[in-house]
Amino acid sequence: MHRYIARANVDHYIALLNDADLRADSRSTITKMLISEEDKLGHDLEQLEFAENRAAAGRNRVDHVRNLRDSFALGTLERQQADEVLVNVENLQAILEDSCQRLRRQINSRGL
Repeated sequence: MHRYIARANVDHYIALLNDADLRADSRSTITKMLISEEDKLGHDLEQLEFAENRAAAGRNRVDHVRNLRDSFALGTLERQQADEVLVNVENLQAILEDSCQRLRRQINSRGL
C-alpha cells in the first residue's frame, strides 16, 4: 500500500509541477516533496521501471512543449511565455532523469 501511495503522490506532484501558473516558491516546495516521495519508493527493478516510465513521458512532454514554443514567432509574448514553460518542464525532466540515475546506481551497487 505504501508504494501505491508514493507512486500516486509522485504522479500528483509531476502534474502540479507542469502547471505553468505555479509560483516559484510553490514550485520549490513541490519539487522537494517529489524528491522525497521518489526516495520512499524503494530501490528495486520495479521502482526503476516506474521511474523510467515517468522520465520517458517527461521527454515526450519536453519535445511537445519545445515544438509548441517553436511555433511562436521570436520576440512575441507567446514565445516568451512558452520559453518560461519550457524551462520549467526541462527542470522537472532533469529531476526525473536524476531519480533514474540514482536508482540505477543503487541497484547496480547491490549487484542485482
